[in-house]
Amino acid sequence: MNLIYPYIEGIIPIMKKIIPLILAGNLAVLIAVGQSQYPLLAEAPPGAAGISADRLGQVDRFIQSYIDRGQLNGATALVARNGKIVYHKAFGYSDLQQRTPMRKDQIFRIASMTKPVVSVAAMMLFEEGKFSLDDPVSKFIPTFKNPRVLEKYNAADSSYTTVPAKSEITVRQLLNHTSGIGYAQIGSNIANAIYYKHHINGGIGTPYSTLKEMITRLAGLPLFNHPGEKFLYGLNTDVLGYLVEVISGMPLDRYLDTKIFAPLGMRDTYFFLPREKQPRLTKLYKQDENGKLQMQDSIISLNGDFSRDFPKTSGGTYFSGGAGLSSTAYDYAIFCQMLLNGGTYNGARILAPSTIRMMTTNQIGKLAMWNGDDAPYRFGLGFGVYTEASERNVPVRAGTFDWAGMFASHFWVDPKTGVVAIFMRNVWPTQDWDFGDRIKPVVYAAIVE
Repeated sequence: MNLIYPYIEGIIPIMKKIIPLILAGNLAVLIAVGQSQYPLLAEAPPGAAGISADRLGQVDRFIQSYIDRGQLNGATALVARNGKIVYHKAFGYSDLQQRTPMRKDQIFRIASMTKPVVSVAAMMLFEEGKFSLDDPVSKFIPTFKNPRVLEKYNAADSSYTTVPAKSEITVRQLLNHTSGIGYAQIGSNIANAIYYKHHINGGIGTPYSTLKEMITRLAGLPLFNHPGEKFLYGLNTDVLGYLVEVISGMPLDRYLDTKIFAPLGMRDTYFFLPREKQPRLTKLYKQDENGKLQMQDSIISLNGDFSRDFPKTSGGTYFSGGAGLSSTAYDYAIFCQMLLNGGTYNGARILAPSTIRMMTTNQIGKLAMWNGDDAPYRFGLGFGVYTEASERNVPVRAGTFDWAGMFASHFWVDPKTGVVAIFMRNVWPTQDWDFGDRIKPVVYAAIVE
């Protein structure tokens, strides 16, 4: 993966500008030219970014079709190219019953789109030399010493036997989901039962415990495969969030705010929303078995309960690194643009380009994700990654990285075309998990240059 491709592509015209400036001694203008290589998001006509405004209108029709069919209450969408926001719109209603129009600054529960943010936080500490990727997690969280792997499970009473793990869990395995840790609430039936019995939850809507309390309990429970042998999507990033707390000495919410959100200018991203911003939280909906929309129940039960209004909890103390954040399309686009810029935005350097390259490179080899060993889609350190083989099936270029959230939000960053795309929905469960795949060709059909 070559994340500096967009800048190399334009290096000749940049040098043509810089050389005369050097000769003329015009330092101020030279600095301005250099800064333009790391753009801030700004609205611009689609044509200024090589995008057809007419063809971009198909995105409107695509999203509106879900609303017209009664499958979606509303959504926000943002598309940028090379730092130019060419599309930022709101659709439908944030509250369908009250007919409250959706706004562009609506706040959404982003669930697993939290994972890339916390993975970046961890890699900031990696850049400080605080850990190596292949350090055992037990070096920092001793309760993970001597892990054990599930051998047999008795469904009658949820008892089980275990065997010693072949190796310890490493930090890399937390980042790439090969540790053997499962998911509570949304995992397998066995994982749900074992975790529920020991009061382990999926991280959403759990305001009053702490990462230390839950991760300590989790460390004593069995893994579901030997570390490094399988890709198993699980509570790894919640553990990673606690690792950030241990190494930094700061609560995860404060670390993210001081090290990422405030420097980047992300003003609407939180674990628990301030009272003054709570009215901007969109309502949570669900689809029935026929795909028709209904208001989500006040309590969602998945072998463990959480409130649909969980981000409004005042004084929350559980900062789920895997699923706890809420945000806006614009805020998350800032985060994505920072990654596209090679780790810098708003004058703040968050990561080095080399670190982003590592994070967005296949880190699981040929291990199967959900779609088979030979699938072209892989996982890096906190992101899904498209390979060259992906280009047979999707219009995004190899090296594109993305992820989605349980409540149907989705993003991707395509370094080779300079595209950042964010689509925010809050529907769960939904029949429309293919929304992200279906909208990609709609967006790329508008790119004409």
